[in-house]
Amino acid sequence: MRAAPGSEEGQSWALARLICGHICLHGSMAGLRMAAPLLALREGHSAFSVGVLLALFSLTQVFLALPAGRYADRHGLKRPMGMGVVAASVGASLAVLWPQFWVLCLSALLMGGATGAASIALQRHVGRAARTSTELKRVFSWLAIGPAVSNFVGPVLAGLLIDHVGIWMGGTAGDDNGFRGAFILLALLPWATWLWVRRTVELPPVEPVVGATHLHVWNLLREPPMRRLLLVNWLLSSCWDVHTFVVPVLGHERVFSASVIGAILGGFAIAAAAVRVLMPLLAHHLKEWLVVAVAMVATAALFGIYPWMESPWSMGLCSVLLGLALGSVQPMIMSTLHQITPHHLHGQALGLRLAAINLSSVLMPMLFGTAGAVIGISAVFWTVGAAVGLGSRLAWRMRP
Repeated sequence: MRAAPGSEEGQSWALARLICGHICLHGSMAGLRMAAPLLALREGHSAFSVGVLLALFSLTQVFLALPAGRYADRHGLKRPMGMGVVAASVGASLAVLWPQFWVLCLSALLMGGATGAASIALQRHVGRAARTSTELKRVFSWLAIGPAVSNFVGPVLAGLLIDHVGIWMGGTAGDDNGFRGAFILLALLPWATWLWVRRTVELPPVEPVVGATHLHVWNLLREPPMRRLLLVNWLLSSCWDVHTFVVPVLGHERVFSASVIGAILGGFAIAAAAVRVLMPLLAHHLKEWLVVAVAMVATAALFGIYPWMESPWSMGLCSVLLGLALGSVQPMIMSTLHQITPHHLHGQALGLRLAAINLSSVLMPMLFGTAGAVIGISAVFWTVGAAVGLGSRLAWRMRP
């Protein structure tokens, strides 16, 4: 017997479906973010070119985030999700047909924009369904499991296909057939998202607020809590970008296989998922500002020692510890954001957050690529780690 939609069991099943859909769509992007740089490096492109390629996953989101937030405020969940599914699948399909650098750049633009717009609609829907601050922390902890799991599933499956499809077809590991096999899987994954999401019941639209017709999301930037939240979020998202960029470059320099590189990134994702599974059970006892501050200090320390790790096992250990630290942050950020934002601006506030962190993600990989070529990858780790350590003071000031 199917649970009634309004019952607690029905709500849990609805959230589980949304998490599964998020895993499929985000997993497609995570796999492409790992596979596309490896193909570019195999073809002889520089670390700077790889930085540009990774930056393009965020470029579309910078310009689409606010319009996508307004669109979600007007139309709810399923229409933005459906458009995201189509765009993501088209992006990966282009890489199947023409696995060339300029096509990979176009694929990155499509995949990044699709995933960002769909995530805004999904986060808005889940946040509106929560009724208390404890429930906000709980549901966002569960929802955050999706990207954490997908950051394991996407890179690991893509890495395995890159290494083995070519051999199955009579070629060699990491040949063109291997990459095409990975891109085919990444083109199919978004359609599984729609199968999970299409039966979700839309929430009632938000009623217009009397006297608030002229309010705009940019007015939120006048508030110190919002500015602090966005800056902390930017610093921590930069850490994700550093890790995503540096691990394939270091792995390529140390002659690790695609499967090993995918496993290192996968260890990060498993750890992030594990801590997010635990957090809903402790939601009543967690303080958002304290969790974020501790995570920033731990991240700074791990970035200090990461460059000294030479073997896949030691890199994997650092990756797991980093996943535990950074994985705890997003539910706390999202809970705080919903508490300090008016209901009728939730979608736009989510878009503003996404635009801010993705503007950083556009610029940072190119900066990382340039800095890595000039001063070395280790200095990139240490610089970002120092910035995060200093920025932990902002998290302490987020106390209510």
